[in-house]
Amino acid sequence: MSVFTRIEEGELAAFLAAYPVGTLRSYTGIESGVENTNYFVSTSGGEYVLTLFERVDPADLPFFVNLTAFLAEHGIPCAHPVPNARGDYVGTLHGKKTALVMRLFGRSVAAPTEAHCAAIGDVLGRLHKAGASFTFGGERPNPRGPRWWRSAAERLTGHLDGEDAAILAEELRFQGLYRFSDLPRGIIHADLFRDNALFDGERLTGVIDFYYACSDTWLYDLAITVNDWASEEDGGLDFQRADALLGAYQDVRPLTSIERGAWPALLRAAALRFWLSRLTDLHFPRAGELTHTKDPLAFRRILTARRQETPRLRGLWRTRG
Repeated sequence: MSVFTRIEEGELAAFLAAYPVGTLRSYTGIESGVENTNYFVSTSGGEYVLTLFERVDPADLPFFVNLTAFLAEHGIPCAHPVPNARGDYVGTLHGKKTALVMRLFGRSVAAPTEAHCAAIGDVLGRLHKAGASFTFGGERPNPRGPRWWRSAAERLTGHLDGEDAAILAEELRFQGLYRFSDLPRGIIHADLFRDNALFDGERLTGVIDFYYACSDTWLYDLAITVNDWASEEDGGLDFQRADALLGAYQDVRPLTSIERGAWPALLRAAALRFWLSRLTDLHFPRAGELTHTKDPLAFRRILTARRQETPRLRGLWRTRG
C-alpha cells in the first residue's frame, strides 16, 4: 500500500466520472504496505479506497475483485469493489489497472488482545468456509509457495551473513522433507496481518488487502495469521493469544488430526515465507514516492522461536477437540 505512482487531481476526477460515486472532494496517499499504490478517496457520494496495481499480474485481477465481492456478499466484512459504468470492477488509471472499493472504517491494532485474536480466528474460519464455494476462475496457485522460496533464496545468495545464510539453508532443507497435499485446502487470504484488519474497539469491522489471496492449505493461512497476531517482540509465541485465535477458528472449522500434526512445520513455513519476502524487499527495493519496507528481523526471530517451540506447539491442541 505504498505510493509508487503519483496521481494528479484532474486525472483522478476523470477516472471517477465513470463510477457512480459523485464528484471528487479529496484524496490522500496511504503510506503503509509494500505492494500497490493506494489512496483514500472522498467524493460527494461517499468514502473509497483506490488501488493501482503495481506488481499484480493483470490476469489475476478478476480473481481478486470477484473474490472480494463474493466474500462481502457472503457475510465476510471486506470492501466490496465498485463497478464502473460498464459493470467492470477493474479500470485503468495512469496506464495501470485500478480498482475502486468501498472504504471500511476502523483502525488496525498494534497490540492485539485475546478478544482481538478471537475475532480474527472467527472471521478466518468463516472466510475459509465461505471461500470453499467460490468457483470464479478456478484455482489460483500460491505464487509464493516452496518454488518461490527457493528462487528467492538463490537471489539472496551473497547478500546474507553466514548465520542468516545457514538458518535459511537449514529451513529450506527442513521444509523440503514435508509435503502437504493431504491437508484440507481452498481459498486463503495469505496476508491476514494486523494491518489488514480493522477494529472499532474489540469489534472487527473489516478485513482488507486480498491481493495475495490464492488456493492453498487452510492451515498455512492459519499459521500466517497466528505468527503475526500472537507473537511477542522476541518472536516467541504468546500461547494465550494463540489459543484464543485457534479456539475461535475451530468453533467454525475444527481441525483434523493430520492438520494438528503438521502445525509446527506450517508455522515455520509461514515464518520462512515472510522472512524471505522482507529480505527481498530490503536488498532489492523499488522506488516510490512514499515507501515502507518492513523489518526482516521480525520474521527471523519468529522462525527461530518456532524451531525452538516445537514440543509446546504440539501440546497446544490438548485443550481443543
